[in-house]
Amino acid sequence: MPPLEYQSDAAEAASSVLTSKYLSRPTIFVNGSKVSTSSLTPTTTLADWLRASGLTGTKIGCAEGGCGACTVMVSRFDPGFKRVVHRSVNACLFPAAAAHWAQVTTVEGIGSVKTELNPVQQRMVDAHGSQCGYCTPGIVMAMYTMYRENPELPVSEVEEHLDGNLCRCTGYRPIWDAAKSLCHDAGDGDRHGPCGESCSTCPERDECEIEQLHLSGGHSVTEENNASGCGCGGHDKKTNVCTSSAAKFKHDPKFSKSYKDLAPEELPFPEELKGAPPPFYMSNASATCTWFCPTSLDDLLRLKSLFPQARVIVGNTEVGIEQKFKGARYAQLISGANIPELSSTTSTPTSYTFGACAPLTDVSKFCEADEGAVPQAFHNMLRWFASTQIRNTASLAGNLATASPISDMNPMLAASDAVMTVRSERAGERSIKVSEFFLAYRKTALAADEIIVSVTVPKAQQYEYILPFKQAKRREDDISIVTAGIRVRLAPAPDSSGWIVTDSGFGWGGMAARTVGAPLTSDFLLNKPWTAETITAARAKLAEDLPLPDSVPGGQPEYRRALASSFLFKFFVATSVSLASDIAPSQTPLPPPPIIQETDKSASQSFVTDPKPSMTGTQTYPAPKITPGLEDDAPFAAQEPKSKPSKAGAGLPETHASGALHCTGEAKYTDDISLPVGTLQGVLIHSTEAGCDLKSIDTTAASKMPGVHRVIVHADLEKLGGNNKLGPIVKDEEVFCTKRVKTVGQVLGVVCADTLEQAQMAAKAVKVEYENFDATCIVTIDQAIKAKSFYEMTDHTILAGGDVEAAMAVEDAVTVEGKFRVGGQEHFYLETMSTLCVPTEDNDGMTVYCSTQAVTKTQTFCASAAGLPMNKVVAKMKRMGGGFGGKETRTVFVSAACAVGAKATGRPVRVTLDRNVDMQTTGQRHAFVAEYRAAAKKMEDGTVKLLALDVDLYSNGGCGLDLSGPVMDRALFHVDASYNWGAVRAHGIVCKTAQAPHTAYRGFGGPQGIIVGEHIMDRLAHRAGVSREKLREDNFYKEGERTHFNQLIEPKTWNVPKAFSDVRASVDYEGRVAACTKFNSENRWRKRGVAVLPTKFGIAFTAKFTNQGGALVHLYQDGTVLISHGGTEMGQGLHTKMCQVAATAFEIPVSKVFIDDTSSDKVANTIPTAASQGTDIYGMACLDGCRQILKRLKPFRDKLGPNATLAEVATAAFFARVDLSAHGFFTISDARCGYDWTLPMEERGQAFNYFTQGAAFSEVEVDVLTGDHRVIRSDCVVDVGSSINPAIDIGQIEGAFVQGMGWSTTEELIWGDEEHEWVRPKGRLHTSGPGFYKPPAFNDMPETFNVSLMDGVANKFAVMSSKAIGEPPFFLGSTVFFALQDALLAARKDGGGGGDGDEKEFVLMHPATSERIRMSCCDDIAQDAGATAQFQAKGSY
Repeated sequence: MPPLEYQSDAAEAASSVLTSKYLSRPTIFVNGSKVSTSSLTPTTTLADWLRASGLTGTKIGCAEGGCGACTVMVSRFDPGFKRVVHRSVNACLFPAAAAHWAQVTTVEGIGSVKTELNPVQQRMVDAHGSQCGYCTPGIVMAMYTMYRENPELPVSEVEEHLDGNLCRCTGYRPIWDAAKSLCHDAGDGDRHGPCGESCSTCPERDECEIEQLHLSGGHSVTEENNASGCGCGGHDKKTNVCTSSAAKFKHDPKFSKSYKDLAPEELPFPEELKGAPPPFYMSNASATCTWFCPTSLDDLLRLKSLFPQARVIVGNTEVGIEQKFKGARYAQLISGANIPELSSTTSTPTSYTFGACAPLTDVSKFCEADEGAVPQAFHNMLRWFASTQIRNTASLAGNLATASPISDMNPMLAASDAVMTVRSERAGERSIKVSEFFLAYRKTALAADEIIVSVTVPKAQQYEYILPFKQAKRREDDISIVTAGIRVRLAPAPDSSGWIVTDSGFGWGGMAARTVGAPLTSDFLLNKPWTAETITAARAKLAEDLPLPDSVPGGQPEYRRALASSFLFKFFVATSVSLASDIAPSQTPLPPPPIIQETDKSASQSFVTDPKPSMTGTQTYPAPKITPGLEDDAPFAAQEPKSKPSKAGAGLPETHASGALHCTGEAKYTDDISLPVGTLQGVLIHSTEAGCDLKSIDTTAASKMPGVHRVIVHADLEKLGGNNKLGPIVKDEEVFCTKRVKTVGQVLGVVCADTLEQAQMAAKAVKVEYENFDATCIVTIDQAIKAKSFYEMTDHTILAGGDVEAAMAVEDAVTVEGKFRVGGQEHFYLETMSTLCVPTEDNDGMTVYCSTQAVTKTQTFCASAAGLPMNKVVAKMKRMGGGFGGKETRTVFVSAACAVGAKATGRPVRVTLDRNVDMQTTGQRHAFVAEYRAAAKKMEDGTVKLLALDVDLYSNGGCGLDLSGPVMDRALFHVDASYNWGAVRAHGIVCKTAQAPHTAYRGFGGPQGIIVGEHIMDRLAHRAGVSREKLREDNFYKEGERTHFNQLIEPKTWNVPKAFSDVRASVDYEGRVAACTKFNSENRWRKRGVAVLPTKFGIAFTAKFTNQGGALVHLYQDGTVLISHGGTEMGQGLHTKMCQVAATAFEIPVSKVFIDDTSSDKVANTIPTAASQGTDIYGMACLDGCRQILKRLKPFRDKLGPNATLAEVATAAFFARVDLSAHGFFTISDARCGYDWTLPMEERGQAFNYFTQGAAFSEVEVDVLTGDHRVIRSDCVVDVGSSINPAIDIGQIEGAFVQGMGWSTTEELIWGDEEHEWVRPKGRLHTSGPGFYKPPAFNDMPETFNVSLMDGVANKFAVMSSKAIGEPPFFLGSTVFFALQDALLAARKDGGGGGDGDEKEFVLMHPATSERIRMSCCDDIAQDAGATAQFQAKGSY
């Protein structure tokens, strides 16, 4: 159809007549009160509006609906059902205007620490469900909405719908416990208990129910009641505390009542909103955008006729992305959400009709209630479509009109022969088949003035089958790599010999630039017998239907081809199995169905149609006690430290000090701070190229834009007298680029404007020209090695144990050599980089509020960049929304730019990075490449001894050195894993590339080193023909031996062998191996694998000067204590533990100790909170301060007697003019830290104070045909010394494990490099947001997740005998990677593509993405798609 012609003025005039009856503003209630909407514009998101109103509990983590931090509840009255409907939505995408005639409830509206917590909030606190707390309000609101909608919510519904939120800290298990504990059936069913057995058959059931510790919500496990081998405790025959998910639900009073039982008082729904919603419209101040909200179809058609280019929206889930990230601007937005005719769903005897604007949640519920093949297929696909929050607002029409080539529902509609009804005021109504609707990329057959009214889908006939298929990087809330709907109608063959195909339908996403069918395949199948032979031939036709070039945008051509073919095969098996079931009860003679071998039936299984798994776990730890450690005067070697039961303070599983504030949204983060009057919004100007020179920056146009105060570049900084240099070790970075553009996203300047939108528009208006581009832009490690592009100062080598070459040449030695690649990882802290700089009244100083791990570093570089002395710059840090090392150094360039802006304008300036900018510019975990040789030998006593290791490590350091040198050093220190390798040569060097400077990340190079060592161990075991476990146990270090970097394994400190044996015993490792072997023999297309691995992680900064810390302790006359220390709180519970240490010292309740913030004017010259040393350093510093005060109080205590309160003693001391404040300080002994690479090996010093150790087991199951996997079970046994807070330590273990699991599986970084030509410019990060980058979601955690803390493992080298815990467990998540490798070896044996001895040569590169899993299986389908036995998927390293 030709485009409509219209006069803009006439259209505006006509619309004015139409909207004369409309309200001029929306009507919205927030938390029970009607609020003013005068500040709204058509493009204001609900999150921005709420936050501007002071409701900062609603966080913005990504601004694309991918993390759930912004979740709120929107409630409307449904006149059809005559009830209020409550829906969770992503406020970052949901337009505030779309909340018209609704009540919005935020986390602040359901409970407060000032009044009373809602049961959801309280359960999250009690379950230790928050750590950094930034994601918590959104998770609370997602949970709360489910319970508000259905107070009698069953567990199965929670498991289905907690899919739209991410948590980077907890590992999800405690949140699952909190969420499910409120279900009415939480304590029902045959659940698994602490031992892994069914509760109904567990021999320890009676004891578990009787012997409980109310404090822990668990039960005690002693030698006597653990006699049967219950896996929940019994370490060293000591009493332990065991708490499981099932035990909480059944026995713990804090978790025993359901939401309905608790019956909290809820906000009433406004009576005003129970009437029909009136229409409204509004424009922004400049009249460049108008929002229309009609309530009749005629009005909608009229508006679309007047404004054919207007976008019709329902949930804004696509348009919101276009506006935010693609710069799209629309003059008119028309909401279709309030038109009843477009929201209904109906059924007739022959078809289903879905209203165009019906929320996908309603469509899914409608389909779930109908047992037909079509609605069940639709429901199953919709279960995995985006998230609950997205489905609550998105619609089928939105999917169709958007025409995404990777839509999940469009292929389903096409395959089912769905027909759309479209209508316009001009042309009336017409029908379009969905299969004919998509013309090209994002182009459809819909005329400009037409709207989609409904979609009609025919019902399936007898023996007609339709199934959904989907494969993505992650199961939940992920866009598909390939998605499909496949339908077939079968009938008995004329000769009754079998079944033939009478009709078929296909819809494919991810295989072309639009949703496509498979006409050649359909034609081929018509009247063909429904047999395996037919399907094999059809796969060849399908390849013709879906030609995918090797250079296809999005990459993964071989994988996508394999998925399409695999889906067809899975469909054949599934429908054949269903056909056999369907014809079994028939009284009419029918031909037999295709014969499917029992081993092949596993092909029919799919996560898309399976129920979502139930997550559970057990946590076991020694009974709370206090054990003397470094602070004790008694010689450790002379006598064992004597523990005493803990009744208050250290040793107890106290909840996080800010837990309640997290759960109510009242915890304030940097971007939540109430802004001083006159604050300007800062937006950084970034480069769009890399490997070139900056030719010019023209800020003229930007400077003249409305609201802009200054556009500042390097010349302006220099005029202020500021220093433009940055860098934690070598100052090789700049605040603002002067000449050389090293990376995409490099900061060129900063815009300071009245509003964020004005600053963003001005930043885009800055004109930048580039010149002198490098002939080759070095992006990867391989390129850097070839070009010898290195940071030479990082070139370090460790030599130990003798001659490597001689050891390699030992007779009968088994040798391996090869290359192993290790992927990087995005920190994905939920709170992006944020800084607020407030100048002093004379503009001669400033206060910097920043989300940082490094307060002093922030102070230093803000002062330097702004040309100020350090004593006039105060840096403050209250709490971070996650850090993981990413905020140790990389916050500084943001803070420095902000400080320059504040100094230049003389006004407060705030800079908060968008998620995509944060990910592009702040750096990640380093990717590594290892080139290695290693040797081992079978000895006469049956052991297999490691002889030698020769390894070269290369890391991708990016365009600035940052901390890449020390990261490489730690990788070298940990490449031995936990084994004595004999002769060692370990060399490492950092590569210089055009990526952003990479930086610290949980583990700091240690995990990369360990995984290289463990990879080599697996290869040696396969080559030597021994089990992986035997090789490890034969070569564990022994006490008295030295590591390859010359550190002594000290007596009474080496617990790796015990942890390894404990975890093997607790899971019945041999039994599980046998069960996996049996499962694999019975299932051709699903395989299971197991792995058990140890870890040792060195604790200390290797640079000696960094092993120090201070604390300021104030005792007040009322007996309360205030502490300020140099450490920062990022969710790891540091402040909570410090309160426990002080409470123990003063013998007062933890509630009487308070820590406010970390500030450079309280404790100066601090070291970044990193290396897991926060508790070690600041615990001792706090204790030092406490002991100084206690020493001064001793005379008064002696005088007043033991029964006097601390308040009475403090008051007496005050009146005697005794100082009740003290500055504590601590340094690790010179002899136990500091490694000097410049000295000979034997003189370099001791790298680490001690090792935190542990072991873990994981069992996985793989879908051979798709690459999907599930983690069936993971168990961790960890030596944390004597825990100061076992709940926090267990939380750190769980969170680190899941983060390490993500690093090893779903989290893949893709850069514009030689492997990914479709990503441009070179050096651009493609995976720069949750849309493409996939941390583990709720559904990804191990289905059974058990954590046990070892007993009897005192540590004399740290405060109260504790151990550092933040980083050490991270590597244990890699057990999932090695278990997947184990499963793939089984798949390759069945596939036949690997050949004899394949296990000796097969290398699974890291991470084990769904692509790498699928394409490693060596079956015929994979090989037909282009994957040979040695095929390696492309990656960015």
